[in-house]
Formats: sequence, structure tokens, C-alpha cells
Amino acid sequence: MTTAGTPDAPATVLVYSARAEIRDAVRTAVGRRPAPDVGPLTWVECATGGEVIAAVDGGGIDLCILDGESQPMGGLAVARQLEQEVPDRPAVCVLIARQPDRWLAHWSRAEATLPLPVDPLVAPDVVAGLLRESARRPVTR
Repeated sequence: MTTAGTPDAPATVLVYSARAEIRDAVRTAVGRRPAPDVGPLTWVECATGGEVIAAVDGGGIDLCILDGESQPMGGLAVARQLEQEVPDRPAVCVLIARQPDRWLAHWSRAEATLPLPVDPLVAPDVVAGLLRESARRPVTR
């Protein structure tokens, strides 16, 4: 983990969806720098759950944004797997299509949710907040 969430420190954000248009929508909504006090973002795109697990295992990911509607492995399942298998995993935000699914995001141990379609007025604030919080978490890896 880097010192993401600080003005000059770049942050690496992984976005997972089987659909390229969802990954693009997230990157576009969040932008390159979600807040003035959060360093510039580098994006890592994953189209499968296996790619997410491999990227997180490789280290250097500060935040994962996972599509809860992705098929065949949804972002909620990926989030739960990361929680159970990866010590000191990065912060997780799950994209959900229905607000009642927030309880599933809680079950998966995600720190936050964003509704689909991704709102460009909300997404940068959520991402910046998660990166600020992750910068304050002690690194145990």
C-alpha cells in the first residue's frame, strides 16, 4: 500500500467489471484526481474475478471498485473472498444496482457502495474518502 490519500502520493485504483462500459463509466465519473487533497490516480482494469485476486495479491492496489452485477463472479463475492483471503486488503467499494443490496455489500465487508449508473457528482467524493481513510490505516503486510 502507498500513502494514497495524500496530495502528492499517487493512488492505484482497481476497477472490476466484466463489462468494459462499466469500467469506463467508473473511470470517467471518478476522474484522474477525485479531490485536491488526494494524489493522482492510476487505474488498473480487471474483467474477471481471478484478475482481481491476482492484482491484489501482487500488491500496490489502494482501492478496489467492484461491480456487484458482474457475471459470472460478482463484485460482492470478490469482495468477500478478498476479505477472507488477503491480509491487509485494500479498501473496497461495490457498485450496486439496487439500494436494497446495500446489506449484501455490508455482508461482503465492503467499506462503501456506489449506485449504478455511477453518478459523477457522488463517485469522486466516495473514492477520495476511501483513499484518505486507507492512508490512515496501519500497514501490516
